[in-house]
Amino acid sequence: MGSHTRNVLTVKAIAASKAAKLRDGGGLWLVAKGASRYWILDFTFRGKRRQMGLGVYPDTSLAKARDRAAEARQLVRDGVDPIEQRKAENAPPRDVMTFGNYADFYIDEAVRVGRWRGAKTEARWRNMIENHAASLRDKPIADVAIDHVLAAIRPLWGSKQETAEKLREAIERVLDSAKVEGHRSGENPAAWRGNLEHVLHKPDALTSKGHHASMPHEEVPGFMKKLTNVAGVGARALEFAILTAVRSGEVRGALWSEIDLQKKIWSIPAARTKPGKPHRVPLSDKAVALLKTMAAQSVNELVFPSVRDKKPLSDMTLGKALKSAGGEGATVHGFRSSFRDWATEVAHTPREIAEAALAHAVGDAVERSYARSDALERRRALMQQWADYI
Repeated sequence: MGSHTRNVLTVKAIAASKAAKLRDGGGLWLVAKGASRYWILDFTFRGKRRQMGLGVYPDTSLAKARDRAAEARQLVRDGVDPIEQRKAENAPPRDVMTFGNYADFYIDEAVRVGRWRGAKTEARWRNMIENHAASLRDKPIADVAIDHVLAAIRPLWGSKQETAEKLREAIERVLDSAKVEGHRSGENPAAWRGNLEHVLHKPDALTSKGHHASMPHEEVPGFMKKLTNVAGVGARALEFAILTAVRSGEVRGALWSEIDLQKKIWSIPAARTKPGKPHRVPLSDKAVALLKTMAAQSVNELVFPSVRDKKPLSDMTLGKALKSAGGEGATVHGFRSSFRDWATEVAHTPREIAEAALAHAVGDAVERSYARSDALERRRALMQQWADYI
């Protein structure tokens, strides 16, 4: 282990030093990365050099780091890899891993790594797994099959549609994760495509509370014609929301500083989006023309100003425009679903591009890499196609 001198450091020496790496001896180092400093232990196990993190300083004190290093060195002497040992201790038990155990572990991990924005998501997941997926909790995760998944989802399907869809997605994610970690194998019984979509049919325009009723995409072109004849800023904002498939609040708060008419891009900052990530919207020719009309009558920094000075339009204003153009029974937010259905059924858009267009958080690594590059040019073609269609 190369441990000639140990316990070289003192708390004072650590405070006084700005060095990127401080040696305590016996393979224990305090390393600076960014604004934080953390302990690592260098060791050799079966001829391989390994490095193990022992905690962030000062939360993990010098004394604590030395204790942890000593425990790890002892394991190495006993022929045990301390990194593998720690993984095994933190992982849920493998023998009879139930769906409930694993789902709890999945949620804890999501919270630990900060996967979710805000405590609301965590609370919603815990509630879903605890209550709506109660029938699955005690099943060994390796044995969860389609009939078990359906038993959990069916009671909510059609009556509490949004909850049902979120529950299905949560179950699918938990089972996917369990498969990656070797707790189960085979197809995912909670998958929608090519699987549950054949048994559970999505109710049409959902008017049940909490779900946004959407207009079938075939009716949107006719509706847009009527909407162009409705006067007022609210009608223009609704038109723009439909053309861009963006959430109503993001349209109502749109500022001229976010729009680049030259490049035909609207850049919505993270603070104004629901997922809390910046979203770039490629603007179709029709959307650009609409913005030029608005620019000609611009009174302040808001693209769609309300009569009340410097206050964004209210959601009701867009709702009013929707009714004036004969869109009863549909909701403003529902047009995002109309766009999503059209993208799949008519444009045959790959899922990850359609989801990126809606600024939805996407799933696996392939989709996330699309989201990172945000596939702007492919989305530009899609938004132009949508504008031409409607």
